[in-house]
Amino acid sequence: MTRPDTSTKHADEVSAMFDEVSPRYDLINDVLTVGNDRLWRIATTKAVGPRKGMRILDLAAGTGTSSAALAAHGAHVVAADFSEGMLAEGRKRQAGNDLIEFVWADATQLPFEDNSFDAATISYGLRNVNDPRKAIAEMRRVVKPGGRVVIAEFSTPPSSAIRAPYAWYGKHVLPRIAGAINREAAAAYSYLNESIEAWPSQDELASWLRDAGLERVAYRNLTFGIVALHRGFVPREPVVVTAADTAAAKPAEQKPAAKKPAAKKPAAAAKPAVAKKPAAKKPATLKPAAAKPAASAKPAAAKPAATAKPAAAAKPVAPKPAAAKPAATDTPAKPAAQPTTTGDVQ
Repeated sequence: MTRPDTSTKHADEVSAMFDEVSPRYDLINDVLTVGNDRLWRIATTKAVGPRKGMRILDLAAGTGTSSAALAAHGAHVVAADFSEGMLAEGRKRQAGNDLIEFVWADATQLPFEDNSFDAATISYGLRNVNDPRKAIAEMRRVVKPGGRVVIAEFSTPPSSAIRAPYAWYGKHVLPRIAGAINREAAAAYSYLNESIEAWPSQDELASWLRDAGLERVAYRNLTFGIVALHRGFVPREPVVVTAADTAAAKPAEQKPAAKKPAAKKPAAAAKPAVAKKPAAKKPATLKPAAAKPAASAKPAAAKPAATAKPAAAAKPVAPKPAAAKPAATDTPAKPAAQPTTTGDVQ
């Protein structure tokens, strides 16, 4: 039996270990957890929230037991693992389930495009990755904005009343029971216990999720904290993009505002232009009216006398009959009426 070093966790060593225990892996877990693994799976599935039409990444899927629970809700599940032995066992057990696709994958270098899953989950496998922070970052990368990342992992019970007997059980009982079921599994489950003891607390794991860029990170303890269920959401990109776009859009909106005053200027200039032309036409009609006084001779001069100031000019002209003709020609003193026309032309 290959037993990995918990300080290095080389991928080839860890995968080889799981290859050897894969045939009876699920049975051993049922016995060692006294059936609690089924309850933890139900809680994990609810946290993921699978539904028809979703595409979910189940990382470290093993034999596909957790993948089957997700697919039961109508989601398409990509069951990824780096143990070929586990994948082979999973394909055998889940044969005929078109909603589950088994794929070999390294958790630190996922062979999937960005934003290609609605959710990603890993159950009791993050602890076996040599760079768990990078694995979290990879899950965040492949999940669409608004999607969730769910991690179920063995943890540290917060109560010392539970923590002490649990540590004793993991060190002395767990490997012996596993070895009794599968002789090859004793060393593997000794490694399992050591990896649990070296695993960080719930709060520290939650900080790793935040460091990876996940938001609304939270966790809850299952079975007195023997297992902790963590969840975080990939930020919705439109929130960030909208902030940038609105900053860039404000200047763009001001340009049409500048065009409106430009449109007002022609409108303002057009009105005086229309007003001037009628005003110029009125003097043009006055000239024929001035021709009539020329035909009616002196009585026409009497009318200007009725129009105020020209009357004062007519009185001095009256004593000299010979000068009456110039008075008629001085009706070009109609320049007294023309100031309104000259002013309009200018």
